[in-house]
Amino acid sequence: MVQCPMHETTSREAAPRRDTRERILEVAEAAVLAKGFAATSIDEVIAAVGITKSGFFYHFRDKAELAKAMLLRYLDRDQALLDDLFSRADELNEDPLHGFLVGLKMFAEMMADLPMNYPGCLAASFAYQDTLFNAEVCKLNADGMLAWRRRFRGRFDLIAEKYPPRQAVDFDALADMATALVEGGIILGRVFKDNDALPRQILLYRDFVRGIFLGTN
Repeated sequence: MVQCPMHETTSREAAPRRDTRERILEVAEAAVLAKGFAATSIDEVIAAVGITKSGFFYHFRDKAELAKAMLLRYLDRDQALLDDLFSRADELNEDPLHGFLVGLKMFAEMMADLPMNYPGCLAASFAYQDTLFNAEVCKLNADGMLAWRRRFRGRFDLIAEKYPPRQAVDFDALADMATALVEGGIILGRVFKDNDALPRQILLYRDFVRGIFLGTN
């Protein structure tokens, strides 16, 4: 987490309070990914973090507020990770298509380094249990997935200016395929205990995108 300079001038209690909030979010996320939001109780989070109930409610009014904070934290990290990854890829190759293909290769390599039985995606977990959340949290989750669509769709529009597609393709659907294959790849990896399942899906997507814009030999 990037710290602002002004944080250094706050009281000594400020850092521990921020650390406690972050720890609550970490513990809650791990529990939700392991067994779902409904099965995760505030009491178990409190016990795992080692705080009192009043300590928990200092940071979060209720479980609904905890859910919102968890999702915002997750989506912020997700966007920052993708921003960094594809920015680095573009620095290696200024061509819009080849820079994107490099980014996908880097993405696959990063996913290959995940620990065995990677617990999964918080956004997907929330989507599976959407009836447990209020409209604000559901909208945040949808907005997060739309951000993926916009990210990939924007790149495809840019690529198409230089490399007209060799076949008719719905760029929104092609962008959504990235979300679908990542979630599906995580599930395959967990079911088959295969760390390479998700990277293989990403690399197949990479080949598919290349074929759309460059054709197949």
